[in-house]
Amino acid sequence: MEYTLMWLEKVGKQLGQPTQSLAGWLISKFLKVHNRILEESAVQLCGIQPADTVLELGHGPGLGLQSAAKLLTEPTGHLIGVDYSAYMHQMASERLKDLVASGKVTLHHCDVAAMPLADSIVDRVFHCNCYYFWPDLKNGATEIHRVMKPGGVMVTTLRLPSVAAIAAKGVIPDGNWRPESYMTALRDSGFTDVRMEDRRHKHLTVQAIYATASK
Repeated sequence: MEYTLMWLEKVGKQLGQPTQSLAGWLISKFLKVHNRILEESAVQLCGIQPADTVLELGHGPGLGLQSAAKLLTEPTGHLIGVDYSAYMHQMASERLKDLVASGKVTLHHCDVAAMPLADSIVDRVFHCNCYYFWPDLKNGATEIHRVMKPGGVMVTTLRLPSVAAIAAKGVIPDGNWRPESYMTALRDSGFTDVRMEDRRHKHLTVQAIYATASK
């Protein structure tokens, strides 16, 4: 029993911050398979325009960044990715090296609650399977609101039944995973029109949480 709890705790830590290790490599493979549809749906639902500045939080191996970059066709269109894991930062940097070299994509290895970005520069934000691992939902939400332009839209995607099942095993932090906690933190940080809807993407139903930065 004790070994099982230790193993589950280790898996949870790797999900939140994969390291350059066998466990981290296995988690990266898991993310590539299981997050792809969530990444694609978040990109689609946040309504990216060709000239937007777009931010992905917790970009992982870079699948969502790769998808979003295809929509930023204007010269001023820019994509920013942040991730707390040095391993994921390295992996995404390699995957998107040409876009990074061209200046179309900028990647930061940092905490969501302390991003090296100016105020009010981001039009759209998206992320998936990310907020559960923030130590403080309010601090994270406040920082995101700071960097967004008034009226900017953020979309968070998840598969709630799967997240609840994983949380029940103690793999992710108790409480933070609940959409109600996250949505409360968004409202308390100045976001408006905060709501969760079921959306169909390909063969799966996903939950999408929308939030608009206050004007």
